[in-house]
Parts: sequence; C-alpha cells; structure tokens
Amino acid sequence: MGAPQLTIRTIRAVGVEVPMTYPLGTSAATVRAAPLLLIDLETEQGVTGRSYLFCYLPAAAPAIAGLLGEVERAVKGDRVAPVELWAKLSKRFTLIGVQGIVRMALAGLDIACWDALAIAAGLPLVSYLGGTPQPIPAYNSCGLGLMAPQAAADEAEKLLAGGFRAVKLRLGYPTLEADLAAVRAVRRRLPEDIAMMVDFNQALTVAEALRRGRALDGEGVYWIEEPIRHDDYSGAAVLARELATPIQIGENFSGPRAMAEALAAGACDYVMPDLERIGGVTGWQRAAGLAAARDIEMSSHLFPELSAHLLAVTPTRHWLEYVDWANSILADPLRIVDGKAVIPDRPGNGLAWNDGAVARYRIV
Repeated sequence: MGAPQLTIRTIRAVGVEVPMTYPLGTSAATVRAAPLLLIDLETEQGVTGRSYLFCYLPAAAPAIAGLLGEVERAVKGDRVAPVELWAKLSKRFTLIGVQGIVRMALAGLDIACWDALAIAAGLPLVSYLGGTPQPIPAYNSCGLGLMAPQAAADEAEKLLAGGFRAVKLRLGYPTLEADLAAVRAVRRRLPEDIAMMVDFNQALTVAEALRRGRALDGEGVYWIEEPIRHDDYSGAAVLARELATPIQIGENFSGPRAMAEALAAGACDYVMPDLERIGGVTGWQRAAGLAAARDIEMSSHLFPELSAHLLAVTPTRHWLEYVDWANSILADPLRIVDGKAVIPDRPGNGLAWNDGAVARYRIV
C-alpha cells in the first residue's frame, strides 16, 4: 500500500441520537434510538478521515468527545501513522487505563486515520489494506428483540427484505419455555435455508446456559451468542465443549489480548470482535491474525459500513452483522444486494455525513 504523508490538524466530534427502525429489546434493556458520535479527523493537507462510534448511552457521547479533545492536544501536528499513534496514546492514558470510553475514543481516532490514509492514496480502504472489494455475506441484526412469539415471526419475515439469508433473534426471556416459543415461531416462519442466530446478551449463568443450550441444540440455531458473562472464558469453554450448537463471543473483547486469552481457553467456536472495542482498524488486523492462526471463523459486530472493508481482508471471514442505525445520518448508506454488503468503490471507508440529518439529530 502507498504511504501518503498526512499531519493531524484537528479532531471534531458531534453526537447524534438516531431513531431505530426496529426497537432492540434485549435481556438487559430496550433500545429505541442509537446514540452515535461522529468523528472528523482534519489534516493539514486538506484530507478528512471519518469514523463513528456507537455510544450505548447518550450521556457517553459528550464524555468521549471530551476525551477526544485531550487526544487532539496530544497528537496535534503528529504524522497520521495509526500504529505509532496508538502506541503513543496508550502510554499517555496508561494511568487511567485504555478501557471503556478511553479505548473507544482511541479506536475512533484509529479508524479515522486509516480512512484519511486511504483517501489520500485514492483507494477504497479494502484496497489500501491489500484486499479486493467483494460482496460480503450479511445477516440482518435489526430488531428481533424480546417480544411475543408471533410478533417476532412477523418481524423476522420483514428482515429478509434485501435478500438476507440470515437473521438474529434476541433471547433471554424469563423462562426456557419462552425462549423456545420465540425460536420455534421464528424458525417455522423462515425458509429452511435461512440461518437463524440467537443472542442472549450475557443473560445466563453457566448452569442455565447449559440447560437452555441443550434445549436449543435441536432447534435449527446457527450459533448461540454471549450466553454468559462476556469475560467468563472458562465457563464459555464448558459450553463450547458440551453443546452441539456453536458458541459465538467477541463483541466485548477489550483489545486483541483479550481475544487471545479467550481463544487459548477454548471459549468459543466463532469470534466476532467489535471495531470500537478491539482497537479500530489496527486492533482488527491483529485480531484477524489471531483468528487465522487458529483457523477460527471471524464475524463483525456492528459498524457494517467499516466492517465490510475489514472482513474482505480477513482470512477467516464469516458473517457481517448488518444494522441500519447510521443510515439516517449518512450521505450514502451501505447497500445490501442479494443479502450481501456491497463495498463502495470510492476512496476511504465510504463514510460521508448527511449534514441536514446530523443537524436534526444532534445532541452534542
């Protein structure tokens, strides 16, 4: 890849809260709007790199924006060199810890840096990283939260629009019987060749996960995602050994080191790192190397616009998780054709803001 020379001038961050097309009801909470932080990295050479973060809570957006102000003071005038910047900033934030919103802020900068470099090189990000643009199989992860079984089945049918060949259902109802009722209602409604993933969002104990997992083993489930506390790798290893249905974890990996620990423990059958938690593009590349070394299939978590580029250069790429949460504030939302994400043929990661929508939904 080329090596354009860019220098950081300023970092701007704008918070928005975008209504979701389908509310996301999990075992922990029901989310009806997506709080996003939009990041612009401006360089002295006139190139702007972009990224966005999913903040989970609206109150987190101004907190991360404030941290990005501190980041700007630390790197203003530095060369846009993502690996070097990550090392410098990790050292600067050692005492507070590169966790939580600190890690999210650094990941947002990292993603914007890679975008700026690819734009300066005149290449789509996937090409700048040495790959080839190609359609990426996606599953529809919008909605399908905790709801009545027939309502879930109705919504699952709607989520097949665009040619999706897979959908994800949230579980973690108060009882196993309620979980099974939702799974069976959706499975009956979907064609046999449509994959159905399920996600417990860390709702269960190990013992309960074994009980419910064994009940799900004969229900046509593609994977069971995060059934227990995300960092209980020994417990997850028990599930991976005992259950026939594959175990999927990874959205809460705090950097590649956590993923390495999970893989060493045999905690899962598949992995799905989250871009803002694994460490941006730089962290993703390291995670992809870990997955390739163990020949374990790697999917994405959220951020489909960016993840499509990264999965295209991931040796063990699996599924792209599609959500439409950012569509309203993007000038050119990610296209899904025949159930696959289409990587845009333009320089960078493809993010450009819809300024009118940003103004309408702005919170910070």
